[in-house]
Amino acid sequence: MLLPFFEWCETVWLGRAVVGSLWLFPVIEAVHLLALSVLGGAVLIVDLRLLGTGLKRRSPLELWHDARPWMIGALVAMIATGVLLFLSEPTKCYYSDAFWVKMTTLPIALIFAFTIRPRVLAESVRNTARRQALVGALSIALWLTVAAAGRWIGFS
Repeated sequence: MLLPFFEWCETVWLGRAVVGSLWLFPVIEAVHLLALSVLGGAVLIVDLRLLGTGLKRRSPLELWHDARPWMIGALVAMIATGVLLFLSEPTKCYYSDAFWVKMTTLPIALIFAFTIRPRVLAESVRNTARRQALVGALSIALWLTVAAAGRWIGFS
């Protein structure tokens, strides 16, 4: 059902430019991975605190407020570069199980990161160490799945 769309994406000039350039794909990939590092740091600094480790002198909510701009910036960079990477090989992505795992997990991780996790961080009255640890572990698991599946696209 989606295959015609993916085949049409093969014809988009932007993707053709990436494929036709000797250096453009590696530069875009490097920026994508750099943004992944920033995103990973922004996620981990909060989630590890939720798990009870790291930066214990600051509340998880404070860390979230400080890490959120970095996370949003990294997400913007990753989406922009991710679209370019996708356009350079959309048909390959269509047939890649790793691509579909990433595209399924990514919106779940985003919804979790910007709705559930902040709600848990803000509800200090109802928070328990177990609840915070569960949210932190689930967040790490979601983002790890997104990152691993994204990395596996290159090998599939």
